[in-house]
Amino acid sequence: MENSIGNKILKKMKQNRRGKVFFVKDFAELGDYDSLKKALTRLEKKGEIMRVTRGIYAIPEQSELLGTLTPSYDKVIREIVARDKAKVIPTGSYAKNVLGLSTQVPMKVVYLTSGSPRKLQIGKMTVIFKRTSPKNLASKGELSTLVIQALKTIRKDNVTEYEIKKIVDVLKKENPKHLEHDIKLTPRWIGEIMSKALEK
Repeated sequence: MENSIGNKILKKMKQNRRGKVFFVKDFAELGDYDSLKKALTRLEKKGEIMRVTRGIYAIPEQSELLGTLTPSYDKVIREIVARDKAKVIPTGSYAKNVLGLSTQVPMKVVYLTSGSPRKLQIGKMTVIFKRTSPKNLASKGELSTLVIQALKTIRKDNVTEYEIKKIVDVLKKENPKHLEHDIKLTPRWIGEIMSKALEK
């Protein structure tokens, strides 16, 4: 029985592109949770599939130069967000890195979420989801959301003219309506910096 479930799981995974991530519940029609977990564990031990993190699996992509490629953590996060129908926004050092305000790649990324709090280990990256109030997730613009979180981390007394210029240049690519909306949600000093991107 268990081996049959494993074969069906593997067949379903192989019907999709390598690197696609699967949750245990994606195989719910094949058996109960315990049977699925046992079958997935057997497949992992045989080297047929990879356990990306707790409850998430994939048939990894292969590279001639780099060998086995673990699905990127941002890809895994997108899948979790889609599954949970939750909103998440990155905070702190990750937001600074994405905006080009820091070259340091963080090994721990914290996301504010409307979904369940959790902590995941994806490769060498630690990903933490912290549940927060809807108010903290109300921003609309992707870039302006990153800017708000980055500036909250930098803080008013530490922000430099270089960082302000960089932020303004980035925000000029934001949807103006989204930017105007998000400025109203921020502390005054952050709103003043962001408003520079709306100046003609």
